[in-house]
Amino acid sequence: MKKYLVILIIISYSAFASAQNFTISGYVSDKKSGEGLIGATVYIQELKKGVASNNYGFYSITLPNGNYSVDYMYVGYKTITQKVSLTSDQKVSLALEVSDITTDEIVVSAERGENVESSQMGNISLPIQQIKTLPAFMGEVDILKTIQLLPGVQSAGEGNSGFYVRGGGPDQNLILFDEAVIYNASHLFGFFSVFNADAINSVNLIKGGMPAQYGGRLSSVLEINMKDGNNQSFHAEGGLGLISSRLTLQGPIVKGKSSFLVSGRRTYIDVLVNPFIKQSSPYKGSGYYFYDLNAKLNYRFSDKDRLYFSMYYGKDIFTFKQKESGFNLTVPWGNSTASLRWNHLFSDKLFLNTSLVYSEYNFEFGGEQEDFEMKLFSGITDYNAKLDFTYMPSINQQMKFGINYTYHIFTPSSVSARIGDTYINADQIKDQLADETALYYNYEFDLGAYLKINAGLRGTLFSQLGPFDRYINDDFGRKEDTIAYKSGERVVNYKNAEPRFSVRLSLSDVSSFKAAYTQNYQYIHLANISSVSLPTDLWVPSSTLVKPQFSQQYAIGYFHNFKDNMFETSVELYYKQMDNMLEYAEGKTPGDNLSDNTDNNLTFGKGLSYGAEFFFKKALGKTTGWIGYTLSRSTRQFDDINNGKVFPAKYDRTHDLSFTLTHVPNAKWSFSTVFVFATGNSLTLPIGRYFIEGQILSQYGERNSYRMEPYHRLDLSATYTPTPKGRLQSSWNFSIYNAYSRQNPYFIYFETIGNIQDGSLTTSAKQVSLFPIIPSVTYNFKF
Repeated sequence: MKKYLVILIIISYSAFASAQNFTISGYVSDKKSGEGLIGATVYIQELKKGVASNNYGFYSITLPNGNYSVDYMYVGYKTITQKVSLTSDQKVSLALEVSDITTDEIVVSAERGENVESSQMGNISLPIQQIKTLPAFMGEVDILKTIQLLPGVQSAGEGNSGFYVRGGGPDQNLILFDEAVIYNASHLFGFFSVFNADAINSVNLIKGGMPAQYGGRLSSVLEINMKDGNNQSFHAEGGLGLISSRLTLQGPIVKGKSSFLVSGRRTYIDVLVNPFIKQSSPYKGSGYYFYDLNAKLNYRFSDKDRLYFSMYYGKDIFTFKQKESGFNLTVPWGNSTASLRWNHLFSDKLFLNTSLVYSEYNFEFGGEQEDFEMKLFSGITDYNAKLDFTYMPSINQQMKFGINYTYHIFTPSSVSARIGDTYINADQIKDQLADETALYYNYEFDLGAYLKINAGLRGTLFSQLGPFDRYINDDFGRKEDTIAYKSGERVVNYKNAEPRFSVRLSLSDVSSFKAAYTQNYQYIHLANISSVSLPTDLWVPSSTLVKPQFSQQYAIGYFHNFKDNMFETSVELYYKQMDNMLEYAEGKTPGDNLSDNTDNNLTFGKGLSYGAEFFFKKALGKTTGWIGYTLSRSTRQFDDINNGKVFPAKYDRTHDLSFTLTHVPNAKWSFSTVFVFATGNSLTLPIGRYFIEGQILSQYGERNSYRMEPYHRLDLSATYTPTPKGRLQSSWNFSIYNAYSRQNPYFIYFETIGNIQDGSLTTSAKQVSLFPIIPSVTYNFKF
């Protein structure tokens, strides 16, 4: 690995020797809001090459002296062409206007076939406005459900916002929200995601060829950036739906230099339903609601220094009361994050982003009945600091390097209980500690006219820290001994190198071939027993027993655009091996963690996934959309599960098809539809039942050997936008979820009726489905 890094440095250093060059640099922003445009294209017509602005709208191009025509482009915006006589370094910052009339010419210049030109594979950006046009469940625009419509990304099931990428688990996706890690991205037990679309600026998914600046997960990176806030004028927008309402406020603090954004959302089913529940009802006082709050501040000190502060706080609260039995239950859980970022330009070519990030996820459970009371608490907290440098020596090359440090605090399931005046296990919760450090270097460069290479190396160091008590158990799970580690003592260290490599070979102006190889290590893990991600799931660190998860992914792909980039097509093949995956051992449950180390109840194995992804997209015109199809296989092998035999992963799906279509006939109406089809989930069911000594005992088949019925669904949506009245702009969205009321399986249970004595005992399988056809209407406004 050292040789690999040395070669990268030598290649990048040798590229510095060149003729007299000068630099054009600056920021590309939205004219109305002043916000930086992420991924705007700055294109040199004479060279037929360009660069993209970064997450803060900054760009830099270094060229030989001469005269150039420079196009500044962004999807849905009017293109600006600047004539530049480059005889010295120049700063050019431009504000682009939204295009009132979307013509083929405007949008084609904005696209420029980035899917063909880029060296990255499996990288998809979704404009937030496109996400908002698609049908939404109960009127709630959901970013994660839109991500699930892409090839290679699978839904966790009906009503669940979790997602699985190329055969990986739910914990193998790195979800970043303004650089803060989101550990549980679901509201309402997975029915909605935590992201309020009104506060979002951009969404980018990387599912293959992960660059070296990202790490800590095996499968994917989902990077979501908040809006900065309008620094030109004050605006408000929001919406009223059937189950929730939302409101976003933004405006300048100092016009042109500083702005704020505050966005909130809350469900109100509990408020609407509660008055109709009789006081005499035994369940009076039960309810559920969630809320979340986003806020952001930013200040531009100069062209070289900018400061950003953003935060998120979200909470779900479920309460259940049963008057007759005196049973009360309260279950709150949620995420909170805060990010402080400072951008600094050392020169026109060297950009630095310094970040301090806080992220926390907590789950609580409290139940009481008469003299009995029980409380459970678990969670994870991260403190993160990092330096990210970007160096752009020429239009043909870009280097990214930096350091990232994270301090983890894991709170395992800890329980306290009270019976009358007697307290049980009421000791203070003992946290588990760990730290993680990463150094990375990534170099992207053109090698001749047809070849673009992206090569990187990420070095990682992970340590579990004391104080920590390691329980040594015998073969029957009984505690034999304890090893006590002092505060600050390193229990175990893991050092690894992760090479990343991708290459693009241009076959023509509209087609290319790509290949990628990535290695990833993952040091924190999600221990769950359910097929659906629940708030009770535990995050655990790598330890002496839990080895870091490791994956190697190979991918190749062919990309071709047609008719001036109106149509985009691609085929990608991937093969991914995963080691040290974990599950609860047979017969073990999270409740067994209470008097033991969590990892003593886990078992470890391997995973394998491979498949082909087909993607067809119409990007231009009044009718747009895409078709995505994935043919894949995903398996697991654990020595202690299924007698060591290979078995299908829970979300192994042979076929996964998605179709989206949006049509905008005029300025007032837009229509959209979504259709999905997927092979049914695999599960383990009894293959026989026996009546022994008055009890019915089940004999189960092999792990995940049964398939549910295929999942398919059609959603429809129409949006009416009346003529604006003054500053007020409004729209009505009408949507139908599951238009033909398909009864998709959620889970299967067995019902036994009759008795064995008279021979009337029968057992039958029953399917539970969640959602029939659900219409909804949402009123949106903006001023």
